[in-house]
Amino acid sequence: MQPIQLFDRASSTYTYLVFDEATREAVIIDPVDEQLERDLAVVRQYGLTLLWTVETHAHADHITSAGLLAEHTGAQTAAPQACGIRTAAMQLVDGDLLRFGNEVIRALHTPGHTAGSMSFVWRDHVFTGDTLLINGCGRTDFQSGSAEVMYHSLTQILFKLPDATTVWPGHDYQGRTHSSIATERRDNPRVAGKSLEEFKAIMAALHLPKPKRIDEAVPANLSSGVRHDAEGMGVQEMRVAAGYAGDITTGLAYAWWQAGDAVLVDVRTDAEREWVGFVPGAVALAWKQWPGMAMNAGFDEGLRAAVPSGKKALLLCRSGVRSIAAAKRATELGLEAYNILEGFEGDPDANAHRGYKGGWRMRGLPWRQG
Repeated sequence: MQPIQLFDRASSTYTYLVFDEATREAVIIDPVDEQLERDLAVVRQYGLTLLWTVETHAHADHITSAGLLAEHTGAQTAAPQACGIRTAAMQLVDGDLLRFGNEVIRALHTPGHTAGSMSFVWRDHVFTGDTLLINGCGRTDFQSGSAEVMYHSLTQILFKLPDATTVWPGHDYQGRTHSSIATERRDNPRVAGKSLEEFKAIMAALHLPKPKRIDEAVPANLSSGVRHDAEGMGVQEMRVAAGYAGDITTGLAYAWWQAGDAVLVDVRTDAEREWVGFVPGAVALAWKQWPGMAMNAGFDEGLRAAVPSGKKALLLCRSGVRSIAAAKRATELGLEAYNILEGFEGDPDANAHRGYKGGWRMRGLPWRQG
């Protein structure tokens, strides 16, 4: 069985879908934000249930769609623990297993491109991200990279896999799709037959340009591809967004709502509002329904009824992720829609507790419980 290989031309990034043929449960590896609709269409085409979105590392050349895929499908996000992607539900360490149906993916810690980089083994395939490429390897000159560590990952971890293991890289710039461990061990010009010192000299001589999107991509990818915090913004501030009117702080949302210029729409589930708290006077309209997190078939009709012509729609969820998908849908319905950054609870802190790193409730805005 082969993975489904998808390609983003702008970043030359490969995305992979693997699934269990019996249960149709699936995993997607290294999805790209600009290919969100394509990937969702492929999931539907194959009749799959997406259980996991998985990152090989925090990318510098594109933004992941992991967070958005999770909101659209109910999948869980997984990322290497050492990459600092704290929004990922599962923090992966070497040897961790991701199960889907009767299939399993095993995480291999293969640092070098970044300190947290991972490869993933499935059956007789390995997805190598930016560690092992076809006739090459990932750069090691930024983002906690190390040529010495890369050499160890290539020669002592990946090249120890069986010869017939198919290599599926994170990128290729010449139209090649896959290789094998035997081929790369024998022929890869950067590492085959090279000593550590020779390899380090090759890597030092590359002099590659800085990735064009690194300053945008890395911060976004550290939050699973969705910038839903309000760091660096004033109490009442907005920033432009793609696919909807903009991202706004909780303070600006409250000001617009109190002035009568907007309708506050809480898109969390009924269970969340009941157990965690709610905003008195907000329209309760779930984007997804609990249990199962299935899409709310009545969302469009409910939103049209809730937001009069000429008023803004302000979308609130738990942490400002689900509300992005809702804001995009509201925009498609012809509304001027805004995502409220940080949501009701904000992101989890280092102890996985919400309510301490931003959010409507922490900011002291009106809310009730019970």
